[in-house]
Amino acid sequence: MRKTLIALAASLSFVTAAHAQTPNTLLNVSYDIARELYAAVNVEFAKQWKAKTGQDVTINQSHNGSTRQARAILEGLEADVVTFNQVPDVQVLADKGKLIPADWQKRLPNNSSPYYSLPAFLVRAGNPKNIKDWDDLVKPGVQVIFPNPKTSGNAKYTYLAAYAYAKTKYDSAEKADEFVKKLFANVPVFDTGGRAATTTFVERQTGDVLITFEAETNGIRDIAGADKYQVVVPSQSLLAEFPVAVVDKYADKHGTQALAKAYLEFLYTPEGQTILAKQYNRVNDKTVAEKFKDKFPAVKLVTIEKEFGGWDKVNAEHLNPGAKLDQLFGGANR
Repeated sequence: MRKTLIALAASLSFVTAAHAQTPNTLLNVSYDIARELYAAVNVEFAKQWKAKTGQDVTINQSHNGSTRQARAILEGLEADVVTFNQVPDVQVLADKGKLIPADWQKRLPNNSSPYYSLPAFLVRAGNPKNIKDWDDLVKPGVQVIFPNPKTSGNAKYTYLAAYAYAKTKYDSAEKADEFVKKLFANVPVFDTGGRAATTTFVERQTGDVLITFEAETNGIRDIAGADKYQVVVPSQSLLAEFPVAVVDKYADKHGTQALAKAYLEFLYTPEGQTILAKQYNRVNDKTVAEKFKDKFPAVKLVTIEKEFGGWDKVNAEHLNPGAKLDQLFGGANR
């Protein structure tokens, strides 16, 4: 397994601060655990683009925690497109960098989110700690692995999903606070991104349960074997949208606007949706979703909008410096 992950990282992660400034080269700056997904997307898109235009295309990839990637772009990383795992990391490119228009979510279907997922659990074979739902993660002696919610969009969803679950169950913000403090206290190490957390759980054999996107949990099980790991989908989780956008400032500079737009539109085609679903991402195309429905257990999904009042309110109350996440994270001595 260790060799497999190292090989994947070496062959599929092209983290570059700059790339050849040619109209047939794109830099896709993405979240940490999307390496294999976009490697598969790139192959099929390149075939279609070649058939349509006669032009060969090169798509470079950059992967890290989503929030760190957004910061890198604001600091000068010249992405042609972003494929992130939370809306604020794209929105900041409009609000702070003026790199994309404020109405970027209107440019593609489903608020520019071609697929979605949810935080799920990966446990070791036989589920020795009998982990079935969020309550089991705060029990004494259970080690939980997920990345730092200050640097990882993946982990922000974990924090919000756990908070929403506790608030629903106990009908009390105070009890939800205590629940999340206990959860944080059960995390022995906070990595900066989702793939680093996977490495901690799989290669270093640290922890009893890994919390990450459902697609990652299934991918690990498939690679390592069902005799080593099993996926647990909790009774309730949080809808995680995966927003995408052309970074207009740099696409215009590189002359890649048309290519970048076509690349993102490909994600919405039946071919693109099929690639996404094969890698355990939930999709909105009804025909493709029906074809792969057996891959996805039923789960109650709450949303940022209904549960927290939208991303602006989430940021103000939970994620901004000094807000609830900082208070609870610090309270757990992290």
